[in-house]
Amino acid sequence: MATDSLLMKLTGDTPLFRIIDFLIENKGMDYTKKDIIEGAEISKASLFNYWPELERNKIVKVTRKFGKTKLYTLNTENPITKKILELESTLIRQAMLNAREQEIIAA
Repeated sequence: MATDSLLMKLTGDTPLFRIIDFLIENKGMDYTKKDIIEGAEISKASLFNYWPELERNKIVKVTRKFGKTKLYTLNTENPITKKILELESTLIRQAMLNAREQEIIAA
């Protein structure tokens, strides 16, 4: 799952980047912490270890609350998040260029 993304290949398979990668792949959607744990395939302890850093840097934001439950999404207005998304976009472009070069070499 998450380890196949270009971002994960570059940054390494860590719980922090699994969380970020999951939120990038599902940009525009909102999730409970439980959903993020399942989607990012990390432990509850890992989420709670890294979550304060994500909130402190405003990489995630609350979209809705009902009762004690909060839903979160990637904060795409945050400058750090914008740079992460820019990095991912650059990685995708580079991978496409590399694939095209390999096709030319193979032809």
